Amino acid sequence: MELEAIPGVGEKTARALRELEDPAATVESGDVAAIARAPGVNEARAARVARGAIRRRHDDASRVLATDRAREVYRDALGLLKDRTVTDYAEKRLETFYPSASASRIAEAQAFAAAATERDPDPAVLEALSGVEPLADPPTVRVRDRCLATADAEVYARAEARVPELSVETVEDTRDIAELARSYATVVVLDEAFAGMDVEGDVHVRPDALETPAATVPERLLAFFAANRDRLEAAAAVHEAGDLDAAANLDALRDALSRLDDDATIVGDAELERLTAAVDDLDAAVSTAESVADDHLREAIRERDVTIEGTDFLSLVEQGARVDSLLDRELADEYDTAMARARDHLVDALELAPEEADLAERVFDDDPSFPVERDESAVSRLRTELSAGRDRRAARLKADLAADLGDLRGPVEELVRDALELDVALAIARFARDFDCVMPEVRDPDGGGERPEGEGGDGEDDESEHGGPGGFRLEGGRSPLLDVDFEAIEPVDYAVDGVRLLSGVNSGGKTSTLDLVALVVVLAQMGMPVPAEAAELDRFEEVHYYAKSQGTLDAGAFEATLRDFGDLVEGADGRLVLVDELESITEPGASAKIIAGILEALDDQEATAVFVSHLAREIREAADYDVAVDGIEAVGLVDGELRVNRSPREGHLARSTPELIVEKLAEDRGGEFYGDLLEKF
Repeated sequence: MELEAIPGVGEKTARALRELEDPAATVESGDVAAIARAPGVNEARAARVARGAIRRRHDDASRVLATDRAREVYRDALGLLKDRTVTDYAEKRLETFYPSASASRIAEAQAFAAAATERDPDPAVLEALSGVEPLADPPTVRVRDRCLATADAEVYARAEARVPELSVETVEDTRDIAELARSYATVVVLDEAFAGMDVEGDVHVRPDALETPAATVPERLLAFFAANRDRLEAAAAVHEAGDLDAAANLDALRDALSRLDDDATIVGDAELERLTAAVDDLDAAVSTAESVADDHLREAIRERDVTIEGTDFLSLVEQGARVDSLLDRELADEYDTAMARARDHLVDALELAPEEADLAERVFDDDPSFPVERDESAVSRLRTELSAGRDRRAARLKADLAADLGDLRGPVEELVRDALELDVALAIARFARDFDCVMPEVRDPDGGGERPEGEGGDGEDDESEHGGPGGFRLEGGRSPLLDVDFEAIEPVDYAVDGVRLLSGVNSGGKTSTLDLVALVVVLAQMGMPVPAEAAELDRFEEVHYYAKSQGTLDAGAFEATLRDFGDLVEGADGRLVLVDELESITEPGASAKIIAGILEALDDQEATAVFVSHLAREIREAADYDVAVDGIEAVGLVDGELRVNRSPREGHLARSTPELIVEKLAEDRGGEFYGDLLEKF
């Protein structure tokens, strides 16, 4: 796959994506976290790349959100979903769901969302998800006790690129390799030509070393697991809390992690711990052993009756007088005992093995001296032996653990990915539950010309004279965008085919009905559940939603608005048009004529449109066809408050608030004045 062919991916981003192990498969997977592991690509950018790959896969060049208000509704809908995520990953992953006009993309997203709504948002799972994050690549670990060696320039370059953790050295012959073996604990020779050579030291000829990095530099794998310990443990907890099938063996994973410290060193091995402590404590143990011997000799000297008084003798010794011969003659047995105690202390303190104890014996020789003096060369040999034993043990344990973890590397990637994707699914499930959602039916607009079954309000006017294709139908729709408690929202039924005017009293719910329609259409074409008892709609190519203008427009803005509608009606096939009180842009008389003209053009195009207006009568009079009008009917005024049936009534011109007030006054007070006023409506 050509990465540059993905919408929104330029040369720079494509170059970064090619640093991934399998760029095409990673991008196609839609895994935002995996894409974000490309250098310089953050999760927000990764979400855009994934979205572009989805568009390319479905040959989806649509841009459904055609106006600022439509885009605001999408952001609001996305925000409601994001509010129900636990992880940052899920927030970004939800951005890969967008309103599409592609039937295959909508079907794909609906399949994911439908499965998601079947999940149970268990609080224990949500709590466990709080610790899950995408796996991170740790910084490169430098390993200084090992090197790679080659005589081939191409192999040298490949080794530097593939195994940056190790130094790569050039050699010409076995003499060069022998020299390296004196500087490094282990030398790995990459050239098969050196097989069978006899060189002192830990030298291995492994032509396949670059293809088996886990064996060559196990520290890489150990560092990865150490850096991601918390993420892995959290992902494991998610699977256990949700009783989910795990891609990795969780017992094996926990066992392997228990053998690994946070700094990627091996833990839990008693022998390695003994050798490590022995190396670290060697100098202190030797010093203490010297003190043990000195204390014994000092006490022996004080108690012995020699040619000179013991106290004087001790004073001479401490002043540096040569007493070797005196010790040898007078205190030979005591000196042997002191050396034995010193050696025993050294062996016990360092917990030395028998072969190591032999070296410890040489730290204190049999030549009498006071104070006792260590043999530095013997101490150095003991340190070298202990260090070599420690390093050999650590290398073997690292290799063994890396082999175990190598089998888990792929499965843990899937383990974490599944946990993160679960958060996406649970966010959708929580959204569906919180807002009593249903999966909508999204129809192919070319599938026929039947209008949606059912209508809003009281069910009158079963037959519509307009025979345009499709539209939408909502039953029991409630908009979570309203600034009230969701449970308090009155459900709305509304069905539209073709072009409609929506009339109604002030504060009767006309704008909130438009918002509900826009939200349902946007969510449906994202593939998401919608807040309704039932919903079906045509698959719209574009959604044009125009919010209410804030006051009359000046000449320039008015002209620009007319241009927008001119462009709109020239190609309105497959479009949903929602307009809120367009009459506010200019004088009411002119507005009615303009709106009538727009409705005529949209009707000719067989578009689906809902125009909210207080000028329904004037618009119908100005139009050259019978404009369909729906009304949000006011029941009346009760204690000064408006009572409204929120579901638009088809084919009904709703009365205005002033008409209701005049009617109430006419009923309450009577009189010719109020009666005459009422007749004028």
